[in-house]
Amino acid sequence: MSDILEPTTPPNIPTLRIKAIQSLLIEKGYLKAEAVDEIIDIFEHRFGPKNGARVVAKAWSDPAYKARLLDDATAAIAELGFTGLEGAHMFVAENTVDVHNMVVCTLCSCYPWPTLGLPPTWYKAPQYRSRAVIEPRAVLEEFGVQLPASVEVRVWDSNAEIRYMVLPQRPAGSENLSEDQLAALVTRDSMIGTAVLPPVAKA
Repeated sequence: MSDILEPTTPPNIPTLRIKAIQSLLIEKGYLKAEAVDEIIDIFEHRFGPKNGARVVAKAWSDPAYKARLLDDATAAIAELGFTGLEGAHMFVAENTVDVHNMVVCTLCSCYPWPTLGLPPTWYKAPQYRSRAVIEPRAVLEEFGVQLPASVEVRVWDSNAEIRYMVLPQRPAGSENLSEDQLAALVTRDSMIGTAVLPPVAKA
């Protein structure tokens, strides 16, 4: 299995240092555990993939909104109330039958927190950051994404100036679903471009 997807990889040194500092601050009374829980809740629930999923579902349901999203993603996303420093300048790349988009940050781990929440560990890993631009098809295959040779793969490199998000293709069989139901289909990885959404099973 690729290092990118290895689930048993131990925490890296910076992560261990952060946890040690957090524990020490709580022990000394400078920080409350409840405050840490509140911060985690903010990024897991108020900032997070559910926000991005709402953006995607709105774009699938509303052609006018989709046009605004692809023209000026920052403003269109703000219409739904999702704003913040890490999402101040957004660009949304649309997946089609001919083009598959994928997001990376080769320099560090720039990521649109207001729409996607905290970045996954593998997104920050040097293996993903370097290989995604060199051999994107191989990386996608390791995530289980098999694309026809005719599909163009475009890699978008996020940075401090602009963050990218993928608008995945709407799954077949979802034509009669509500916006809430559509949002439930959207995954974080599909908005990074390392997953494609399967067809909706018929009831």
